Amino acid sequence: MTTRLRECWSAVRYLVVGAGTSLLSLFALIGLFAVLLLCPFGIGIPSLAPAIRLARWPVGVDRRRAARALGEPIPEPYRDGSPFKDPATRRDLAWLAIHGATGLFIGALAFGLPLGAVQQVITVFVWPLVPGGIEGSLGIVVDSWPRAGLDLLVAAAMVAATLQLPRVARWQARTARKLLAPAPGVVLADRVAELTATRAAALEAHGAELRRIERDLHDGTQARIAAVVLQLGIAGQLYDRDPETVRDLLVKAQDTATDALAELRTVVRSIYPPLLSERGLAGAVRALAERSPVPAVVAVEYETGRPAAVEAAAYFVVAEVLANVTKHADASQVDITLGGTASVLCLEIRDDGRGGADESRGSGLAGIRRRAEAFDGTLTLTSPPGGPTVLRVELPCGS
Repeated sequence: MTTRLRECWSAVRYLVVGAGTSLLSLFALIGLFAVLLLCPFGIGIPSLAPAIRLARWPVGVDRRRAARALGEPIPEPYRDGSPFKDPATRRDLAWLAIHGATGLFIGALAFGLPLGAVQQVITVFVWPLVPGGIEGSLGIVVDSWPRAGLDLLVAAAMVAATLQLPRVARWQARTARKLLAPAPGVVLADRVAELTATRAAALEAHGAELRRIERDLHDGTQARIAAVVLQLGIAGQLYDRDPETVRDLLVKAQDTATDALAELRTVVRSIYPPLLSERGLAGAVRALAERSPVPAVVAVEYETGRPAAVEAAAYFVVAEVLANVTKHADASQVDITLGGTASVLCLEIRDDGRGGADESRGSGLAGIRRRAEAFDGTLTLTSPPGGPTVLRVELPCGS
């Protein structure tokens, strides 16, 4: 019963507020109609596009209200460019017309039904105290017990109608979602554009990574190995004439080869860290946390293995974020949470630093986003001034 009453109260609030947005919808329609009337005279043409954009404000209010009522986001369907060619404009006009015609009436019913029911019930018990009886909300003069019984039946009907208000509120919210969400074709087109952009970014990132590996091998490892070959060649020429110099050259060649091997291991780790193969993602992240200059705590909520590419991406995300925290955050602790499901890896990193992280300032966040989007993943950053900073990355695992 308590749950039902709470649902009715929420529905009443939603529909009554909808009555207000219905008035806004009517004003928006009247304004657009007035501008259209002026268009043949050349006066309203420059104002038509701004008027359409202004009419999107009450539509946006209803879109957000419906999203909260349904418990799911309703993205804005608008595209850049002229509002005349945007298919969302026609859907907005349809919503303004439907909501303007019905929202005020429905909101008035939602406001009046429960109040009328209360008034009818009070009338049933109070009429004997009032000479001549009391006129009820439907014009029934209650001056006898039979009429009081009729008044009570009216109150019961109002209560029954009030209990249906949650259905009416859901209908209104679902209608708003149907009209104000992006059309299926628009969603598909936007999705294709998004995948095309992320694919291009992934290819660009992959090319940059290959160039980095080639540069590291060419400038570091390859140069040192060439030096070893040169030193061994000179040692071979001087082997019979100057054994002491040959011994020094062999020592230098050994040191150079050791350095080349260390650089080669560093390059290999940057491609796929051996820790991932040895310990799995959870163990590799714990190793990063142990080496972090800022104290870091790792919590693992879901430890089942993921695809190697996804685990490598998550590992490098953690490494990059820990590096950013060390350089910029002035934090005293970092909390790392590995969770999600078999189909999605969720990675959340929280620090208690100064906050104010901005992706546009080149702090490595843009690279992390590109790495996530290459897997069709998402990155969400919350970093108010003063902290805390919370970065959440979700990576689909393809299962």
